[in-house]
Order: sequence, then structure tokens, then C-alpha cells
Amino acid sequence: MASSVRVPRLTVLIPALNEAQSIDSVVREARDVITAAIPDTEFLVIDDGSTDGTAEALAGLMAQESRIRLIRHPKRSGKSAALRTGMIAARSIWVATMDGDGQDDPRSILDMVAEIDLDVAGERALVAGWRQNRTDGNSRKFASRFANGLRSSLLNDSCPDTACGLKLVVRDLFLAMPFFDALHRYIPAFSVHLGFSYVSVPVVNRARAAGESKYTNIGRAAAGLFDLMGVVWLMRRTHVPAPELLLGRQSGDVVQHERVA
Repeated sequence: MASSVRVPRLTVLIPALNEAQSIDSVVREARDVITAAIPDTEFLVIDDGSTDGTAEALAGLMAQESRIRLIRHPKRSGKSAALRTGMIAARSIWVATMDGDGQDDPRSILDMVAEIDLDVAGERALVAGWRQNRTDGNSRKFASRFANGLRSSLLNDSCPDTACGLKLVVRDLFLAMPFFDALHRYIPAFSVHLGFSYVSVPVVNRARAAGESKYTNIGRAAAGLFDLMGVVWLMRRTHVPAPELLLGRQSGDVVQHERVA
């Protein structure tokens, strides 16, 4: 049975922490690139307790563009918390995520959208970005390769770049995952564990436009090992009767989208 609802076909979710120097240009570029192909797109920025005026930097653009929404965390809560806040607020079936530092090319989101149908949620419920030309230093690249190999061997998710900020995921699937601070690094693993498939798509990784990375190799490695052991435990304690029962919008539903002004 079809229902007529006023919702966007796609939400682009951008978590940001102290990105005042780049956030306006990042959102403008994403809007220009993505709405040219998918006019019914909304843009949702989650300011994760920034102290540098990130929210204020978007004020001018938001005054001109009704498709851009901003939610502010009163204190820093982490990237996974920002994603969860955004997923709860999103109104589309599918949500694309990208970082607010300018390293993610929004054109890659269109490549990812080509792999799915925005109007339904089916067995393939995730498209994961795979950075082919990482601009990080050699030490970070090595640390990332080691972490990916260890994670993949324990969780069997076969994801070559689980930490890439570019992802396209069914909103209800993300919200069905157990929430913890590092969830954003295990979205492919939990997607498979909950009975869904995903595909990795090559994406463009650019040099950071401004600001500084929020992570260090040592801090990430220490937290990552602890998180990985916790994920192994969570998966052993998480059982799902049928994947389709996790989704509020069933894969067979037909949704008629009205244009968003």
C-alpha cells in the first residue's frame, strides 16, 4: 500500500567538531553537487559541542537554504553520538554520511547512490566508502591497515576501510545497532551480523582544508583494541530472528516522495 509523505529522498549527515574554517564551504559544495542530481535532499549538520564557532559559521548559508538543518550538542559526545543524533532526526530511508573537514568529496556520494534504490530498504542496506588515495601520513596509513586486518580477522566483515567517513546506510538499520562510542567504525560489521549485505565503493580522499585531526595513532590504537573486544562480546550476545523485522520501513513498501522546498 502506497503512502504519500513529505520527506526527502536522501539525507546527507555531516558531524562536525571545531570545523568553523571549513564547514560553510563543505556544506555549500555538498548542496551544489548532490542536489543537482537528487533535488529532494536535506543536509543535516550535527555540531558536536564545538568551541570555535562552527554553528555560527553556517548561519548565513542556513538563512538562504531551507534544506540545511543544524543540531548542536551541548557538550562533545563523539562522532558516533553525533551520527546517532542525526539518524534520529533524519526523515529519509537512506542517509549518507560525510565528514566536515573537506576531505570527503560529495561526488563520491553520487557514486554510492548508484549502487542502491533510494526509495526502498532491501537486503543491501549499506554502501561503504573505500579511500583509494588516502592523504594521511604513512604512520596513520600503516596503523589503519593493521587495525583493519585485525578487525576483519575477528569479525569477518571483509571491509577494506571501515573508518571511512563516507557511508550510505538505511537509517533504521543504523538505529537498530547497539550504540557505543566507537560504533561508527563497526557499521559494516554490524550490518553483516544483523543479516544485511553491503558493498564497498572507491571514493576520493582529499587533503584536509583546515583545522586539525581529532585523533592520534596511539590514542586510537589503545581505544580501538578495547572497543574491538567489546564488539566481539556484543555480537556473541546479539541475536536477530529475521533482518526485515529490524526495519520500520519494510523492503516491500512503496513510498511516494513529495519535493522538499
